[in-house]
Amino acid sequence: MPFIDVKGKKIEVNEEGFLVDHKDWAKDVADTLAKEEEGIDALTDDHWALIDYIRNYYLEKKLAPMVRKLCKTTGFQLRYIYELFPSGPAKGACKVAGLPKPDGCV
Repeated sequence: MPFIDVKGKKIEVNEEGFLVDHKDWAKDVADTLAKEEEGIDALTDDHWALIDYIRNYYLEKKLAPMVRKLCKTTGFQLRYIYELFPSGPAKGACKVAGLPKPDGCV
């Protein structure tokens, strides 16, 4: 399995860059995943609003939120979410939020 280096600590990721263990997630891990896996230089407040919502939803329900619910709850249009996370809410946002790859995600 591959690893990412976060301030000298090796964090295991799968071949697609998703964390193997969501418990390894921290804000500095998110920053590293955003840069190295998604090409996002800096996470903004809007990035964090999505990340926080996705993580909290996952920790409560053990699955990623549906895109429709994500848009409704955050007030962000899907187009804007793709501007924030070019690989999309399921792949990019969930990856940076430290979730496993959602079912049905290509």
